[in-house]
Amino acid sequence: MALEVLIFLEKRAPFPVNAVAGRSKNERKGAQIAGMNESFGNLGRYGLLFLSLAWSTAGITDNSVPDRPPKHDLGWSYIHDELPEVPWSVHIFRIERSHHELEFCTTLGNGQTQGMSTVSEQVKRLAPELGKPVAAINGDFYNKQEGYPGDPRDLQICRGELVSSPTGHTCFWVDTAGNPRMTNIVSRFRVIWPDGTATPFGLNEARPNDGAVLYTSFVGPSTHTSGGVEFVLESTTNSAWLPLRAGQIYVARVREVQRSGDTPLGANSLVLSIGPKLVSHLPKVEQRAVLRIATETLPDLTGVNAAIGGGPTLVRDGRAMAWHGFQMRHPRVALGWNKDFIFMVEVDGRQSNLSVGMSFSELAAYMIKLGCEQALNLDGGGSATLWVCGNVMNSPSEGHERPGANALVLLQRKDDAKSTSESRNLANRSEPLATHRQPAEH
Repeated sequence: MALEVLIFLEKRAPFPVNAVAGRSKNERKGAQIAGMNESFGNLGRYGLLFLSLAWSTAGITDNSVPDRPPKHDLGWSYIHDELPEVPWSVHIFRIERSHHELEFCTTLGNGQTQGMSTVSEQVKRLAPELGKPVAAINGDFYNKQEGYPGDPRDLQICRGELVSSPTGHTCFWVDTAGNPRMTNIVSRFRVIWPDGTATPFGLNEARPNDGAVLYTSFVGPSTHTSGGVEFVLESTTNSAWLPLRAGQIYVARVREVQRSGDTPLGANSLVLSIGPKLVSHLPKVEQRAVLRIATETLPDLTGVNAAIGGGPTLVRDGRAMAWHGFQMRHPRVALGWNKDFIFMVEVDGRQSNLSVGMSFSELAAYMIKLGCEQALNLDGGGSATLWVCGNVMNSPSEGHERPGANALVLLQRKDDAKSTSESRNLANRSEPLATHRQPAEH
């Protein structure tokens, strides 16, 4: 059976995930509850802890609890599903799409710049004016080139600003109408030279010797490059021209030409770096030349405020994708949705006494059983993390949170946050899913 946890709190502290790693399932469950009580303080003073058995092994059931407190319409719920026969331990955060005060944002590993840190640390660095963080999962896979720690593998848009360029994998974004979307994004990022020719470029990543990369201040204080030619770009007018957004064409003037690499970066400038093997194939560009920087994509992401890479696609239009050959089970993180709900899902793994993880086929089947019509995979393994209201809810496979490049965070917008003391005290709520859904077969 699955253990449903309803927690009503005024004060809360991060759950000590490493305190229960390596124990048996029963010991772990007891340690989790004890640890939660210790972290959350005196529940008799600050709130109530309600435990109920929400799902049976035959499927998800709606067990009514007559003494349950009145339902608070927050627009979200947390569920912990356990299938001991496998075993699987699955953590689910469900969002009601009708609550428009809830919105996604993405984070960077070092706050304002690329880097590596845990989901908990990334959430803490969010500016308070953005809203109240409610839930978060780790995000994209990442590259490991020297000098570029935390470089996301694919697209990232952070508060409307381009951080990383698409490389063709499945990405998630929220369109301008507020709808979740996913598909493979094709980059049409390019610099258009004064003679009309164009050269594609990457964004905030290690520059190949035969390629071009555009750098913004998100990469850090300098480009970390060596050799080649670098053009320091500025606006052709005195008006603001940044941040760099998707679907635009920026007119830029070459303020300076650098030939030693590692050019400093400022908040209001861009640096276009050209690898040494590419320089001879490009038109000659002098200081004060005017270039055009295009940030177009297919499909068009103009106006998108949050996007993050991932992959592979798990479910499309209600159908699971097909995988062939032997599949490994690992800790997984997935994002899925239907017309009513969005699901943030984490599957624990590599812990034989608790949860062995899922293959892509098993994860796709599970997302369909939750009711997802669309779903994609995100980075998993030791990175797999689900954070809810200040607490890591899952058991990371390494016994503690592992640093990652970025995260996807659900915020309650500050202008829509409820001001009553009752709503401030409600920190975590769990309830069963719809009765017609059942856990995935195994």
